[in-house]
Amino acid sequence: MPEKNNDRCNFPSQQEYKQMTDKASPPSPSAMNLPRAFVVGGLICCIGQGLTQLYTDVCGLELTQARGATSVSLILLAAILTALGLFAPVARFAGAGTLVPITGFANAMVSPAMEFKSEGYIFGVGAKLFTIAGPVLVYGISASVLYGLLLWLTKLIWG
Repeated sequence: MPEKNNDRCNFPSQQEYKQMTDKASPPSPSAMNLPRAFVVGGLICCIGQGLTQLYTDVCGLELTQARGATSVSLILLAAILTALGLFAPVARFAGAGTLVPITGFANAMVSPAMEFKSEGYIFGVGAKLFTIAGPVLVYGISASVLYGLLLWLTKLIWG
C-alpha cells in the first residue's frame, strides 16, 4: 500500500499520483490507431472532395468558390455532429484522423460550448464557443496583419 501524504492540503504522494495517471490513461495501441486515423481522415477528405465536385458540377460554382463552400460545409457538419454528441464516438475511434482535417477545428470550437449549455445561451454557449478558437483567431489575424504590413513596407521601400 502506498504511503499517504499527510500535508494539510491532502495532495496525493508522487507514487499515488503516478498510479492515478496510469489508471486514467492506459497505453494506446498504435498498431490499431494509425490505420483508423488514416481511414477516417481519408474518408473525411473524400467527403470534402465529393462536396467540391457537387458544388462545381451541380451548383455551378467556380473551383475557388466551391472549395470555400466545402470548408464551410465540413465545419457546419462537424459542429452539428458535435452538438448532437455524434462526433465524440467517431473521434474516439479514429483518434487524430478527425483532428487533422478542418472538422477537428469545428469540434474544438463547439465542444466547450456544449459543455456549458446548462449555463444558458449567452453565458454558457456564447461565452465558451470561442474558448479554443479565440486565441487561434486573435493570433492568426494579428500575424496576417503584421505579415501584410511587412509585405507592404518591403514593396514600398524596394519597389
